[in-house]
Amino acid sequence: MSTDLKYLALTAFLTASLWLPYVVAQVTTNGPLTARNYLDPAPRPLPLWGKRADRAYINAVETFAPFAALVIAVHLAGKANAVTAFWAMSYFWLRLAHAVVYLLGIPYVRTLIFTLGYVAVVGTFWELIK
Repeated sequence: MSTDLKYLALTAFLTASLWLPYVVAQVTTNGPLTARNYLDPAPRPLPLWGKRADRAYINAVETFAPFAALVIAVHLAGKANAVTAFWAMSYFWLRLAHAVVYLLGIPYVRTLIFTLGYVAVVGTFWELIK
């Protein structure tokens, strides 16, 4: 497996796992789900870190598709190289850092990390089209 695909898989697993802190916040704040929760979809109260956990998960899901599409396109086009591996690895570590910083509520750093993640997407795209 190429480095690009390895980090795509790691990013997929990270993205798929980011719902866990949100559920922990729900259960520790409101207790386990009851039958009534399934009938009434109104949001239950959450601490701020729980709300941030939900947003971090949603943000990860929203940004995963373009990254995944580009890594797969690079792979299918036979253009995987050390540069695309660097961008894929960078994207994974930046997304992990983004999730941690988002959960901790650290302002400005989150935006910087998000922007650097976008730079990794642009770098991958550039390697694909050049």
